[in-house]
Amino acid sequence: MQTRPMNILVTIDRNYLPHFATMLYSLLASNPTGRFSVYVMNSTLTEDDLAYARRIIGDRGETHLVRVAEDGLADAPTTDRYPREMYYRIFAAEYLPRELDRVLYLDPDMIINGSLGELYDMPMGTAFFAAASHIGSLLHFFNELRLDMGEESPYINSGVILMDLHRLREEQDIDNVFDYIDSHRGKLLLPDQDIISGLYGDRIIPLDPYRYNMTERLYMLHRQSAGRMDLECVRRTAAVIHYCGRNKPWRQNYIGRLDVFYRETVAALARDFPEDTDEIRA
Repeated sequence: MQTRPMNILVTIDRNYLPHFATMLYSLLASNPTGRFSVYVMNSTLTEDDLAYARRIIGDRGETHLVRVAEDGLADAPTTDRYPREMYYRIFAAEYLPRELDRVLYLDPDMIINGSLGELYDMPMGTAFFAAASHIGSLLHFFNELRLDMGEESPYINSGVILMDLHRLREEQDIDNVFDYIDSHRGKLLLPDQDIISGLYGDRIIPLDPYRYNMTERLYMLHRQSAGRMDLECVRRTAAVIHYCGRNKPWRQNYIGRLDVFYRETVAALARDFPEDTDEIRA
């Protein structure tokens, strides 16, 4: 049984508050004995914006707003799909309370379907991060050339990242990050995970994506293989289901089968918090 709170980090804007609430509800439901300290990093949210999340977490933990000034990231490349908030996870060690030794970053566009205790407590040695990769050998070779990655460095998906905050505070050089952005400015396609993979590839522990970052792409690839994964297998084995990219289960044009987990969670959330139905559907 977990004895200390699990530190969770999310970086969101106001548009993602309902989806953050859904993810948080699934985290609590799938880790029923756990306690959580949830840190929400943003430059514009207010304490009132977190009221719904605090009702959900109740006596299972606390939710903290971590305000971040924007001026230090003024020159970082951003788009409508990749807002400035995504860089906050790279610099999390600088902004989070000094007493935190590690934190688990989770994207809001996911459903937690199983226990995260084993992941959270894993030994990290000299690594900065632990995260999963989704790409094959051809794309890996492309990323090696594009990002000046080492051949053995993993290219990660940044939706789930365990961070050793103590080691990052001791060894991370912020100037190196901005130098890397400057030298690769025209090559950054998915800037946050490009930077983490390209700059820190030798300090990343690879995670099993089928367990900790299951996506529609992985599901379809496995269904086409000899193993032929089905939804019940996902339900039993995937601790994290991630709706990455533009294919979101709250949109009418969703393509795939993993949206069933999102819809089940939304229905349970509406049942347990009927007074907040409008926020769930926002």
